[in-house]
Amino acid sequence: MKTFLRKTGYALLALVGLLLILMLTSYHGDIPVAELEPKYLTPESSYIELNDAHIHVRQRGSGRPVILLHGSFASLHTWNEWENELSRHYRTISVDLPGHGLTGPSQSGRYSSSDYADLVSQLIDKLALDSVYLIGNSMGGGVALTVAARYPQKVAALVLVDSSGPSPQSGSAPTNSQKRPLIFRLLSIRWLANGMTTITPKWLFKWNMKQVYADPNRIAAATVDRYYDLMLRKGNRQATLDRLQQMRTGSLPADSLRFVHAPTLILWGERDKWIPLSYGEQLHRAIHGSTMVKLPDLGHVPMEENPDVSLKPVVSFLLKQPR
Repeated sequence: MKTFLRKTGYALLALVGLLLILMLTSYHGDIPVAELEPKYLTPESSYIELNDAHIHVRQRGSGRPVILLHGSFASLHTWNEWENELSRHYRTISVDLPGHGLTGPSQSGRYSSSDYADLVSQLIDKLALDSVYLIGNSMGGGVALTVAARYPQKVAALVLVDSSGPSPQSGSAPTNSQKRPLIFRLLSIRWLANGMTTITPKWLFKWNMKQVYADPNRIAAATVDRYYDLMLRKGNRQATLDRLQQMRTGSLPADSLRFVHAPTLILWGERDKWIPLSYGEQLHRAIHGSTMVKLPDLGHVPMEENPDVSLKPVVSFLLKQPR
């Protein structure tokens, strides 16, 4: 018995030691934005003051404006490859939403879909745009849906890429708490989430990216570095926790989908592990006149995983819209 207890004690000590090593090696303080700008600002970047936020915006090209909205944990850089092509024919405007990328936290600490939608509407006004083509992925798709429902005169066409949003069938989110991606479930545990404001393992980001790509071999090391670096931007980790607490605040009611009248393309990776294809099909049925394109062998972020294949139906769709 004593031998068993001694061995058990040694095992527990080894486990505690391993956890301490993991914590110490994963500790990373916030990175000031000034240290990140040389790496992640581009010549087309600028900052725009909207309410209490200092919004990082990148504008490229000329022509009909196309606003691109990223998903959770991401930044405007998720659209790099799409922008390279779209900016040849359109004025692309990509945005780091508050709590993400170089924008960082807002003073008010408000990060609901409703808050983001109001900010996008204000950006359209600030840039003196009559109406825009609006593209959103994941969380950004949910924001785009909210803008299209609330400010229909400002959205000439809508592209939803593996989008979040309300359930057209039940009025609830497309996934319940048991089915939510692991990263969201981990961050819903308050003590663990609080610890991750300073202890943020890089391997967790790489593991998380393997969940949103259908083929992990397509994940570039530089992409993992970018996601990790920008999460460590001063204030972003705390803003992420605040945002996840507000996710259901001000979300779009299911019956609001009937107010989405803009021509809509629903683009979905068939191997999306975060938001299933079946939800995209629900959106397709709920949004009158929408078009759906399914992308075999792609996951939750098709614009990153295979930009050439995923952009083709978007270009075809936009070319059919009034200029």
